[in-house]
Amino acid sequence: MNFSGPIDFRPKLFSALSHYSLSKFRTDLVAGIVVGIVALPLAIAFGIASGVSPTVGLITAIIGGFLVSALGGCSVQIGGPTGAFIVIVYGIIANYGLQGLAIATMMAGIILVLLGLFHLGTVIKFIPYPIVVGFTAGIALTIFSTQINDFLGMGLTDIPASFIPKWGTYFSNLSQIDWATAAVGIVSLLIIILTPKISKKLPGALMSIIIVTTGVYLLHRFMPDIHITTIGDRFGSLPTDIPQPHGFTLSMDTINELLPSAFTIAVLGAIESLLSATVADGITGSRTNSNTELIGQGVANIVVPFFGGIPVTGAIARTMTNITNGGRTPVAGVVHAFVLLLIFLFLMPLINLVPMTCLAAVLIVVSYNMSGWRTIRSIFKSPKSDITVLGVTFLLTVIFDLTIAIEIGLLLAIILFLRRVMENTQIKVYSEQLDVAEGTDVSTHEVLDVAKGVEVYEIDGPFFFGVATKFDELMRVSMKRKPIVRIIRMRKVPFIDATGVHNLETLIKSSQTDGIHVVLSGVNESVHKVLEQSNIESLVGKDHVCSHISKAVKMANKIATENSTR
Repeated sequence: MNFSGPIDFRPKLFSALSHYSLSKFRTDLVAGIVVGIVALPLAIAFGIASGVSPTVGLITAIIGGFLVSALGGCSVQIGGPTGAFIVIVYGIIANYGLQGLAIATMMAGIILVLLGLFHLGTVIKFIPYPIVVGFTAGIALTIFSTQINDFLGMGLTDIPASFIPKWGTYFSNLSQIDWATAAVGIVSLLIIILTPKISKKLPGALMSIIIVTTGVYLLHRFMPDIHITTIGDRFGSLPTDIPQPHGFTLSMDTINELLPSAFTIAVLGAIESLLSATVADGITGSRTNSNTELIGQGVANIVVPFFGGIPVTGAIARTMTNITNGGRTPVAGVVHAFVLLLIFLFLMPLINLVPMTCLAAVLIVVSYNMSGWRTIRSIFKSPKSDITVLGVTFLLTVIFDLTIAIEIGLLLAIILFLRRVMENTQIKVYSEQLDVAEGTDVSTHEVLDVAKGVEVYEIDGPFFFGVATKFDELMRVSMKRKPIVRIIRMRKVPFIDATGVHNLETLIKSSQTDGIHVVLSGVNESVHKVLEQSNIESLVGKDHVCSHISKAVKMANKIATENSTR
């Protein structure tokens, strides 16, 4: 991994246009139109669920979707608002208002750009899968919880933000259920579920909105006594003008307060976009440039807040829709953004007629698809450490906060990973005889005789702070025996950190104080460079750093023999 290499920014759109054709445009045009239609109800629903207006959801999908396709590193990625952000966005708005959300989103965009510039695109993919599944399932349950009020038409206000108090409020107000609204919600849900069984090419969410909105409009005309709350009732007449760019006031206090939330948005966006791109690559056979993708996502999140938008990331469902309808270049994503722009400019009055319970049904299905219950079931067959990480991340997401869940989940995963590395890293002690080829696939074995007074310690694994402590404990026991020469065999040490260097330095100095020679063997190039820079090589002596164990044993035997004859 090269942190200081050249900037890895090569948008797929530019390379696609260099060998573009009319036939490719036709397929991209069809895919873009279909994806734009599919994205419409999701953009509206995600906007409302996040605590902003439907207009903001659409603006985010238009501007963010265009920038992700134009500047991203994936050929088929479709960007926009997603369900994963609902919880964190809603919480930021509740605590810091819309300006706080804009600042956090912009900061998240800067973090994403920096991740791409420092070539960290591949590192994000290494976040443990149980963490991703845990907070995704937690988000899904939280989204489901937020939709009960609108789905059942309970008309509750000031609903608690926390999960348990929220459900307590629901159960204590069951008498407030509007059965007509609940019936419309159930019909919406059934249409979304059954539409793919009729035709997989028909978007269930859009079909539900069209059919149910038409039905509710006719119901209001002919049976005015029955009223189902619509988007227009909740938000009034929606504007049809693209908002003018606006700035916001920054201060160090605000930045410090919002930095954890910005970090969460950035990590969540990076994970979701790269996960979506990975799935897309597996289907299309293309290869996403992870660093370019992060930079593109970052630019989108920097620009969108100036137009009042919410966080943007790659959306798996919309990306898959793009692929299945023939989209193969970023042009399809650009077309999808223009389709949404046309709808925004000319069809917004019709959006006012959409029932809130219908949008709640759309999000309930989204939350079900996000839950990944089949994946959770399979992870329960994994080691207990994975189950623990998943469970802790899930509970923290649901009961406390997504920011806390990601931070503690990552910390727990790191601790468990270090524990596994420590358990798998072995430190072996040899005396009298040593098989040079032990632990390798070499069929020819060379056995070396180790002189009396010589001990060989082999470190099998990375020599970092966790293992260094283990090695230090072993050395303390060895100190009581006081051999003449200690050989530290490091052929299987891929890297050494500051703690490992410190422990090695302490061992060498204490051994030299006791008149014990230390010989290093099999040090690879990267580890040797660290030892040279930290003066370990000069401390032990250049002649005491051997390239092979046979040379080290020969030297040690000679030193031991000379000392025993004195």
